[in-house]
Amino acid sequence: MDSCVTPLRHGSLSLVQTTDFFYPLVEDPYMMGRIACANVLSDLYAMGITECDNMLMLLSVSQRMSDKEREKVMPLMMRGFRDAAEEGGTSVTGGQTVLNPWIIIGGVATVVCQASEFIMPDNAVPGDVLVLTKPLGTQVAVNAHQWMDIPEKWNKIKLVVSKEDVKLAYQEAMYNMAMLNRTAAGLMHTFNAHAATDITGFGILGHAQNLAQQQRCDVAFVIHNLPIIAKMAAISKACGSMFGLVQGSSAETSVCVCVCVCVSLSSPLLSLRRPAGLPAPGAGGSLLC
Repeated sequence: MDSCVTPLRHGSLSLVQTTDFFYPLVEDPYMMGRIACANVLSDLYAMGITECDNMLMLLSVSQRMSDKEREKVMPLMMRGFRDAAEEGGTSVTGGQTVLNPWIIIGGVATVVCQASEFIMPDNAVPGDVLVLTKPLGTQVAVNAHQWMDIPEKWNKIKLVVSKEDVKLAYQEAMYNMAMLNRTAAGLMHTFNAHAATDITGFGILGHAQNLAQQQRCDVAFVIHNLPIIAKMAAISKACGSMFGLVQGSSAETSVCVCVCVCVSLSSPLLSLRRPAGLPAPGAGGSLLC
């Protein structure tokens, strides 16, 4: 599961917790902090949990940074993390900071809730539709943006994409990663979702395989359509086996939640009006017995 669910001794309550951390992906320290927080909270949202009681921040400050760099960069990352937590209706009450050769940021999210507030990811049935809440391709976009300043790497992809295309994809990827999946968590209850998982380091194929194995019913996930950030599939193909985006193996960060819903409810879910800037969800596949 994306989060640990521990039944408590008191009443019908459960403690739900998750933790995650990673290295910087984008150039903007503030946005990196937001992405880190969104990534931690996404594990709760993948279980349909919309409220978080508390967050801790885990921060590693690089020993290679000058005092001036630390004083500029680290407060921005921390502010981004705290702002995203506040947007999610929670707050950061503590954590741990260490010195390390690398910058690392992450956290812990905790909530105490009733069983009705979370959806166990094991009730998918044949005929369900897989819905992805955000487009894929973040890793490709971030790497392609870095390659614009590395001629030997840019030469690999310059025939299939322009620098303007890469800049637009990078901006879309950055804002998608920083966007909370809280709305998706609420919609899981509205549309009676049977199971879900967030798509991160193992790509959509790895996470879908893991989710399929956890189901009580004997099901197979068939993925036939992938919503992907524009031009990222072409870049992935030009790079051979490096990313495997279309094959489903490309890693993602704080991207979409893959939700299993009844086929009769998938169309209303996909046709919902979305706030400005919120990526459209896409039907990604179906479940067979």
